[in-house]
Amino acid sequence: TMTIHSEEHVVDVHVRSGVYSSDTIFDYTHGYIATRLFSRNACFIMKIKKDYIPELQEIGRLAFERQTMKDVYSPNNVWAQFQSGDSRLGHLKDWVLYGRSIERLCTGLPLYQ
Repeated sequence: TMTIHSEEHVVDVHVRSGVYSSDTIFDYTHGYIATRLFSRNACFIMKIKKDYIPELQEIGRLAFERQTMKDVYSPNNVWAQFQSGDSRLGHLKDWVLYGRSIERLCTGLPLYQ
C-alpha cells in the first residue's frame, strides 16, 4: 500500500509479503529515502537523486495508473540495490538530517547508508 502525505512531502510505502515485508519512506523535504526490511531488522537510507527518483506528484500519478490499469509500463520504475556495509545506530544529528518520519521508522535499528 502507498500513502502520500502531500502537505508533509512524504510518501509511505508498505509491502506485506511475509519474510520480504518492508516499509519505505520517501521524505522529499529532507531529500532521503529509508527502507526498513523486517527480515533483517535493519534500516537502509539513501539520498534522493532527482535523476532516478520521481517527484512526489509523479509518484502519485504512477500509483494511480498502476492501481487503475494494474500493469502499466513506465520508465520511471524505482529500484534500489543495497550492499552490506558498516552500520551504526542513529544519533540526534542523524535525525535532524533525515527528518522525523525516517526517525520514527528507523529508531533503534542499525542504519546503513
